[in-house]
Amino acid sequence: MRQIYLLSTGGTIEKVYSEQTGVVENRSGKLDRYLRMLRLPGCEIRTIQLMNKDSLEMTAADRAEVRVQVASLLPEGAPIVISHGTDTMVDTGRYLKSEFPDLKIPIILTGAMVPLGFEGSDGLQNLTESLFAAQLVAPGVWVVIHGQIFPVDRVRKDKEHGTFVWA
Repeated sequence: MRQIYLLSTGGTIEKVYSEQTGVVENRSGKLDRYLRMLRLPGCEIRTIQLMNKDSLEMTAADRAEVRVQVASLLPEGAPIVISHGTDTMVDTGRYLKSEFPDLKIPIILTGAMVPLGFEGSDGLQNLTESLFAAQLVAPGVWVVIHGQIFPVDRVRKDKEHGTFVWA
């Protein structure tokens, strides 16, 4: 059975609407609930909830925590997908690329512009595409979003159009 690690750092993909505050916010992880909706024969997804933050709130210490977790998983030889807020996803990806220049596995970063479960959400599509890409792409650090795969050092977020584009 093919194994993939899914590390969750939060971001819009994990946000929920708070009736108390009237805003969307990161509270608790919900990726496992959506993974159960997918048909993934021959594939075991191991989810690790690292944090649940908006990526604009991520610190150097948070990125170091992601690095430590990735380093602990590398000996397993299984692909790693990281759900992440889209605003600083590329920053984290470039950091990981610099920390692990000789990867033997793919590391995929993905997220969403609209939270999972909200009408018009791109989260389930991006998560599904990332799990698929993790089984196909070469070792390295990638961003997978909106039906596209980008090397992390050749992509940027286009806020005006709400997607990612070649840099």
